[in-house]
Amino acid sequence: MSSWMNHYPRPQLRRESFLPLQGPWTLNGQMINIPFPPQSAGSGFQGEAGDTLRYETTFELPEGFLPSGCRLRLHLGAVDQIADVFVNGKHLARHKGGYLPFHADVTEVLTPGENQLTVLAVDKLDHDYPYGKQSKQRGGMWYTPVSGIWQTVWLEAVPDKCIEGLRILPDLEGIELTVDSEAAHCDAVVTLDGTEIARASWAQTGKSRRIDIPQEHRRSWTPDAPQLYDLTVHAGADTVHSYFALRTVDVHADGQGRQRICLNGEPVFLNGVLDQGYFTDGIYLPAEPEEYERDVLRMKALGFNMLRKHIKVEPEAFYYACDRLGMLVLQDMVNNGSYNFILDTALPTIGMKYTPHLPVSRQRKVIFEQHARDTQAHLYNHPCVIGYTIFNEGWGQFDTERLYRLLRELDPSRFYDAASGWFEPQETDVDSVHVYFRNKRLQPGKRPMLLSECGGYARPVTGHLFQPDAKYGYGKTDTEAQLTAAIARMYTEMVNPAIPKGLCGVVYTQLSDVEDEINGLYTYDRQVCKVDEARMKEIMAEAEGIFAMATTGK
Repeated sequence: MSSWMNHYPRPQLRRESFLPLQGPWTLNGQMINIPFPPQSAGSGFQGEAGDTLRYETTFELPEGFLPSGCRLRLHLGAVDQIADVFVNGKHLARHKGGYLPFHADVTEVLTPGENQLTVLAVDKLDHDYPYGKQSKQRGGMWYTPVSGIWQTVWLEAVPDKCIEGLRILPDLEGIELTVDSEAAHCDAVVTLDGTEIARASWAQTGKSRRIDIPQEHRRSWTPDAPQLYDLTVHAGADTVHSYFALRTVDVHADGQGRQRICLNGEPVFLNGVLDQGYFTDGIYLPAEPEEYERDVLRMKALGFNMLRKHIKVEPEAFYYACDRLGMLVLQDMVNNGSYNFILDTALPTIGMKYTPHLPVSRQRKVIFEQHARDTQAHLYNHPCVIGYTIFNEGWGQFDTERLYRLLRELDPSRFYDAASGWFEPQETDVDSVHVYFRNKRLQPGKRPMLLSECGGYARPVTGHLFQPDAKYGYGKTDTEAQLTAAIARMYTEMVNPAIPKGLCGVVYTQLSDVEDEINGLYTYDRQVCKVDEARMKEIMAEAEGIFAMATTGK
C-alpha cells in the first residue's frame, strides 16, 4: 500500500494528533483508493468519473483521540474544483478551487461510534477556476484532467483556542514570528541538531515577535547547505512543531553594476528546469510522497539548483523535500481564463509580441487574485520558494502591473516574474523570455533577465512512452549523446554569452516527459535518464563559473 496512507501532510504545522483517512472509499458507488484522482491508475477506479462526484466513507475515532475541551477538524488537501463536505448528513463546508487545502469543524455533528463522511465535488473544468494544464481534449502540451479529491484527507483534535497558523519571516540573523491564536500567552523554542539555541515568551497580541539566533549558530540556507532550524510554539493548551531557515532573496547590483537576483545578499545563477508535477501512476500525484525527494535528487545530480513549479501547487511534501534537500523553487500561480493558440503561442513564438487586451470577466479576475493571495499565504514559510510567476505566456493575463504591486506588497521577501514569456509588463522584477526552436542572441536590459523556458528537445525512448505515437517537443533527437549535445550547444550559443550582460537564470523544459510530450530529461515513468549525467553537470558548472566571473571577477 502506498505510503500516502500514513503520510503527515503538513510539515510546517505539525501536531501529535493525526488520523489519516486514506485508502478505500466509494466514488459514485464504486471503489476508489484515496488520495488518487479517479482518472489515474493509482485510484483503482473503474469507469468515467463524470462532472459530479460523490465520495463516501466512514470513520470511527480511536478511544481518547478527542480529549474533553478539544475540537475535531477534518482536513482535505485539495479537491478539484468545487467541494461540499457533509458529516452524518450535515453540511459543514464548501470550497472552490482545486489546488489548496481547507478544513471543516466536525465536533458538533459527531456521533458515538461510526460516522459517515460525504464529499460532493463538481468538476466541469470551468475555466473561471484555476486549471493548469488540464484539458478534456488532451494532447500535445495539454494533459489528462483530474477530478475531485487528489490529496490527503485526515482528522486532528485541536484545543478550543488553537494555533491557526504561523508566519515566519527570516533574515540572516533570525526571524520575525507571528502566531495566529486567541491564546493569551505564547512560547517559542528554536533548536538546532536537537539542542535549544533560542527561546522567546510573550503575551499574545497578534503582533510579530523577533527571535535572534546567536551568532555562533547562524547558518544561512543555500542549495549546497540547506540548514533548517526546528521551531516549537506553545500557545495556551496548544503545541505545534515547525521549522525555518535563515535566508533572504532580493534584487540588487553586482560588483559590475548589473542587476542580479541575490540569495543571502550574493548573486545566484538559477540553473533551473521546468517541473510540471505529473506522474504515470497518479497523474497529479506520485505513487508515494518520497518520489518528490527522488525528483529533487535527480535534478541536483544533473547540476540544477532550481525547479520552476509550472502552473500547479503541489502537496507540501514537495516543498518540504526542496527545503530539506536544497532546491530553489520558482512557483507559478495557477492559470484560469482562456487560452488562444494563435495569440498566446504561435504569434509570440515567431516574434510578434503585443500587450494582451482580451476581455476578462470580473468573476475570473476575483477568483485568480484570491487564489494567488491564498497560494502566497499557504507557501509563505517555505524557504525553498524564492520567487513567483504571476502569468505564463498571456494565459488569462489581466491587470499585470496591479497584481505585481499587490502580491509584492503582501510578500516582499521573494522576487516576481510578472509575465513569463511574451508580454513584458512595465512593472516586474525580471525580464522574462521564452525561446524555443532556435538559439537566440539574448540582449538583457536594465532588469535581470530570466530565460524562463527554453530547449525542450524531444527524445523518444522505446518502451517508456505514454503512447506509441508520442512525439511532442521542440526539436528532435534520437540518442543520449544527441540530446546532451543539443543542450550543450544551447548553453554555448545562447545562455553563456548572455550571462556577463545580465542573464541571471535559465529554465530548461523539462524535468520529465508528460504524456505526449517527450522533451523531458527523464522519461515519464522516471525509469530512464535521457541525458549524460556527467556531461550535464559540466554544462551547469561552466555556466555558474561564467556567472561567478561576471559578478565577482573571480
